[in-house]
Amino acid sequence: MSQQEPLRVGVIGCGAGLFHLEGYAEEPRVKVVALAGLDTDRCQSLAQRFDIPRVFRDYQELLAESDIDAVSIAVPNNLHAPVAIAALEAGKHVLIEKPLARFASEAEQMVEAAKKAGKILAVSFQRRARHDVNLLRQEIAAGKLGNIYYAKAFWMRRLGIPGWGSWFTSKEAAGGGPLIDLGIHVVDMALYAMGNPRVTAVSAATYAEIGPQGKGNWPGDTRRFRPTDNIGYEVEDLATAFLRLETGATLLLETSWASFTEHNDAFGIQVYGSLGGGRIFSEGYKDTETLTMFHEFGDTTSDSRPRLVSRKGHAHIIHGFVDGILDGKPVSPNGEEGLERVRLIDAIYKSAELGKEVTL
Repeated sequence: MSQQEPLRVGVIGCGAGLFHLEGYAEEPRVKVVALAGLDTDRCQSLAQRFDIPRVFRDYQELLAESDIDAVSIAVPNNLHAPVAIAALEAGKHVLIEKPLARFASEAEQMVEAAKKAGKILAVSFQRRARHDVNLLRQEIAAGKLGNIYYAKAFWMRRLGIPGWGSWFTSKEAAGGGPLIDLGIHVVDMALYAMGNPRVTAVSAATYAEIGPQGKGNWPGDTRRFRPTDNIGYEVEDLATAFLRLETGATLLLETSWASFTEHNDAFGIQVYGSLGGGRIFSEGYKDTETLTMFHEFGDTTSDSRPRLVSRKGHAHIIHGFVDGILDGKPVSPNGEEGLERVRLIDAIYKSAELGKEVTL
């Protein structure tokens, strides 16, 4: 393919696929030529909005199109592995929504399929693109905060089960609840900011106290479900984990879809260093005025609030994905990084199930 020609992309999934379409719209080297999804009305609407010529109900039909070079996959978690592997075997590069897969065993198959096909497998941890995360990462890498010995990561909602009774609350379809949905984002943010130290052990607990009552759906959603409705709530609604890192540091993770907390929908990370610290706190998905740095100042301490620039996370990830395909640049976050995060989530769930610390 000549670099003068646009990279031809297909998007599979017309729900979260919207974020990928918005990201590709920011990338002049790409032309989205096809959509696939079971919600044909939504797909047709997106095709009209983004001027996409082909729409398929069956993703296999999209993968059979020989002029498609790469695909974005934004489907329920249980479909990540089969759809991605089929795409790689069809000779397409793949960008997939997080998590890479429900379980490490599936993720390993996906990474192996990418190696066998000689194609790129990338995962959308788009919050790595945030200005606050990158500034904090730079300060840590430069040694300005000294030895990072403790960190916290959280994403807490008071009410926010995403689709009570949908695939999100099915253990088989999703692989888990807020831990694999929200917690994986913030633990990735924290570990990425800290330079990606290896996790050596985890001790965790999970709870399902709100969802099984038929409560916990988004504010304003007046539906109330009873356990006897048999529409299913099979996952946790709160998870917490204590992680030991190879550096000697520890990290505390806390995440919920529904809990009696002061947070309506807030996430962030905090790091504690021997020479300084930093805290990211975002409510309502805010990405400016969210970073506070803590330093010595004379014989006391000071807080600073760096000026931040708002960034479109999916557009940033997509730009790196396209760079990798067209220019051969290293892609991050890639399939191997996605696999490491899924292995961590597996270990957290295993620790919660066993009620004891698990080593990685």
